[in-house]
Amino acid sequence: MRLRWVSWIAGFVLFFPLVAGAADLTISAAVSLKDAFAEIAKAYESVNSPEKVLLNFGASGQLLQQIVQGAPVDLFASADEVTMDAAEKQGLILEGSRRDFARNRLVVIMPAASSLPWHRLTDLLRSDLQRIAVGNPDSVPAGRYAKEVLQTARLWTDLQPKLVTAQNVRQVLDYVTRGEVDAGFVYATDAISAGNRVKVVESPATGSPVLYPLAVLKASAAVEAATRFSAFVSGATGRYILRKYGFEIP
Repeated sequence: MRLRWVSWIAGFVLFFPLVAGAADLTISAAVSLKDAFAEIAKAYESVNSPEKVLLNFGASGQLLQQIVQGAPVDLFASADEVTMDAAEKQGLILEGSRRDFARNRLVVIMPAASSLPWHRLTDLLRSDLQRIAVGNPDSVPAGRYAKEVLQTARLWTDLQPKLVTAQNVRQVLDYVTRGEVDAGFVYATDAISAGNRVKVVESPATGSPVLYPLAVLKASAAVEAATRFSAFVSGATGRYILRKYGFEIP
């Protein structure tokens, strides 16, 4: 199989020298897109042979920092508008290439086996609910959305002693599925990917919609391929796969 993906928790410095020239198209995408983009990339390769796609997943903010530091990426897909706005303001994306291609929802999940009762968001303050996982709001869009929700509910400050900060939304999901925390904030698609290992107990309204934009990078060495992939994501096959994994289409 030609399709590969790489986790960037440790950063890109050691990786890029090893794969330079190994792929025709390199895509950095929010980790919540991992399952959907892996399938989309396989479908794209099947109709664009012999092109090869390299997928790089991580927290949107971390991916942007890698790009700023010179990571050779052709296409960037973020889990929020804020991170893509930052990329655009820094002149990193190709003019006219940005588009919103998916929508998600923030949810609160608990381990499926949890016997803790849940009625409302203020239950997070209960003494028997001791550990709550959230993505780092400085680099993880899901964490930033969670912070906004908790601040609006006037819970953020009081919950500080309980919060367990994760490097990305899938790490939050892992904490919950392993029962290492009592609750966590993830996207609806992450909860779906966990199957019966978690249960959704709340779907709080976010101040802004959870939109996913993608854009071709100005420094790309494969602008034509990146543009084709972007169109493929927004095309019939891409939309079908995104819906399959629980994403909504804007």
